[in-house]
Amino acid sequence: MIVGVPREVKQDEYRVAMLPVGVEELTRAGHKVLVERGAGQGSGIQDDEYRANGALIVDAATEVFALADLIVKVKEPQTQEYALLRRGQVLFTYLHFAASESLTRSVLETGVTAAAYETLRGRHGDLPCLTPMSEVAGRMSIQEGAKYLERPQEGRGILLGGVPGVPPAHIAILGGGVVGKNAARIAAGFQADVNILDISVDRLRYLDDIMPANVNTLYSDRHNIRDQLTRADLVIGAVLIEGARAPRLVREDDLKMMKPGAVIIDVAIDQGGCVETARPTTHSEPTYIVNGVVHYCVTNMPGAVGRTSTYALCNVTFPYVMQIAQRGLHVAAAIDRGLANAVNMYDGKLTNKAVADTFGIPFVPYEPAQAAKQAKV
Repeated sequence: MIVGVPREVKQDEYRVAMLPVGVEELTRAGHKVLVERGAGQGSGIQDDEYRANGALIVDAATEVFALADLIVKVKEPQTQEYALLRRGQVLFTYLHFAASESLTRSVLETGVTAAAYETLRGRHGDLPCLTPMSEVAGRMSIQEGAKYLERPQEGRGILLGGVPGVPPAHIAILGGGVVGKNAARIAAGFQADVNILDISVDRLRYLDDIMPANVNTLYSDRHNIRDQLTRADLVIGAVLIEGARAPRLVREDDLKMMKPGAVIIDVAIDQGGCVETARPTTHSEPTYIVNGVVHYCVTNMPGAVGRTSTYALCNVTFPYVMQIAQRGLHVAAAIDRGLANAVNMYDGKLTNKAVADTFGIPFVPYEPAQAAKQAKV
């Protein structure tokens, strides 16, 4: 199989979808790997490192997409990449279709088979390809929140941990999953006053057991959310519904009860955001203000720490890349139903029900065994 690794073209995206060791493993197994020139520079990986491990370095993305059977990326295709995708090709990357109808329909029209990192299921029902980037984003959310609470950034001028005689910042974290847990741990280390809200009482019990004394847990309902918004200096939006659009937990009118200069970091923006006033931003222009509240809604937060994120991501994605290369996607998905769950589109059909329901597009279940038979015809 020919595996293609294009350079990421999304603004301020510094990750790359494969490490040199991945290239070595694929080429030793008899596959060919095409890497676009400069693809790894944002993560501190030079072309010579890929070349030394067996990759063919090509000058343009057009060549990568034209020749590769399997395209391995980090972020969803950008507008200039739509025309490069083709029927029969496999695209393996983060897709987050539920956040954008135009992206969903544009990729669907190409006929490409699209497998999403964020809906791939592990053997224990976890989301292994989403977890490492959620860990990064959760930890980063507190770094960014601390920065934008500073007065020069139009925040309240609050130090997260306070000082003797002055209380620490109050932080409300909406969602107790991987993002929320990691955000809470970092915030606790800053000695902030932290509250995590979640709708799973079992999850709250778990978090209550493992968190230090300055982290409290609350059931997530409208009354508790509103109460936290009135008290919060920093709000972290950390909710996730697999494959679907994030629920709107903070409404525009709710901002009126928040403190002027409070900060919202909406990590859920990749799935449309859990704050009604959230809209996608970039690392170059990360914030805007609505009703006196600073909004940080960068859609590729982990991209800013490209080296850490690339290594963390490739550690979990590469075994699946190897499975697809060795067996073909459909056979590999027939063996591993968790991988089958990653297939959001196949042969011009939408195979993710949550996305189909979000945009009113017909849903067709993906049957990997049947797709494997058709591929042989």
